[in-house]
Amino acid sequence: MMRNRLLLGVGLVSLGAFSSSCSKESPPPESKPATAAAAPAPAPAPAEPPKPRMSHEKLVSFFRPSAAVKAETPEDTAARIALGRLLFFENRLSKNHDISCNSCHDLATFGVDGKPTSEGHKGQKGTRNAPTVFHAAGHIAQFWDGRAATLEEQAAGPMMNPVEMAMPDEKRVLATLNSIPQYVKGFKEAFPGEKKPVNVANAARAIAAFERKLLTTARFDKFLAGDESALTEQERRGLELFAASGCTTCHNGPAVGGTSFQKLGLIEEYPTGDKGRFEVTKNEEDLHKFRVPTLRNVEKTGPWFHDGSVTELPQAVRLMAKHQLGMTFSEPEVDDIVAYLKSLTGELPGPEVLAPPTLPPSTKTTPKPDPT
Repeated sequence: MMRNRLLLGVGLVSLGAFSSSCSKESPPPESKPATAAAAPAPAPAPAEPPKPRMSHEKLVSFFRPSAAVKAETPEDTAARIALGRLLFFENRLSKNHDISCNSCHDLATFGVDGKPTSEGHKGQKGTRNAPTVFHAAGHIAQFWDGRAATLEEQAAGPMMNPVEMAMPDEKRVLATLNSIPQYVKGFKEAFPGEKKPVNVANAARAIAAFERKLLTTARFDKFLAGDESALTEQERRGLELFAASGCTTCHNGPAVGGTSFQKLGLIEEYPTGDKGRFEVTKNEEDLHKFRVPTLRNVEKTGPWFHDGSVTELPQAVRLMAKHQLGMTFSEPEVDDIVAYLKSLTGELPGPEVLAPPTLPPSTKTTPKPDPT
């Protein structure tokens, strides 16, 4: 028994020596520090709840008739409208017989000439862009600075403007109209009961009567009438952004504009030397204010702004956001708003309105063209 214990002890000592010998030849690998536990991934931010969709009723409310626009109820008879159409296209109302209302407000191209500023007598250029005449009847006033309160006042202005049609005086206008029997007859039919119906005021009234018929109907009108499917999803997004951002503060009413005067550069100054309505009122509060233009057919009525300096519609949207709202739209947002604006493009009237009519011939007493 003792011998067996002795042999076991020797064996254990020998095993220990072997183990020690092995340890010297093949040391155990260094133990690696324990890897720190990975930090838990941050919880994903909760998704923003979708913005509530603006109701159809709310959107429509921005484009109802405004009390700020004077209600016009003139007696626009068929005879008066027909006379006005002839006079709108009549280039003999200009000094050199080469300019008519339609020259700068071409009805076939949505009531504009597509130029930054139009050319008048002897190629002279005005200082402001010629706005469209379509939907002008819904404006609070005419011209960018609102110097004409009505369409009638506006229609009479260009005839004697030396930069535009350049007629020297009313006498020359009346001599022209009275020299053409068809016009004499047309004025009598349009203004029955007047002793001397051929006058500049009545010419302007007839042109205004014709212009009140210059309206277009767009898909947007179907939307306003209750057909929500009339706009695509992108157009609807653009309209909602247009409204939610405050664009409808200025561009409202049936004409989507024209109901107020607003300062250009309301939030951030806009670089322009044009004093706007101040030139009419001499009121400091009107400095750089302009009558808000209609956005009807805006896709077709560029270049844009009072000076015709903007040639791309998306850029016009960016500039308006910056200077009027103090905002920067993302490119997808700009695309959405432009899509909405294109839904405002309407159908032009037929040739009975757009096509130049056959004008009555001159007579021996009709004043000759004067290029001076």
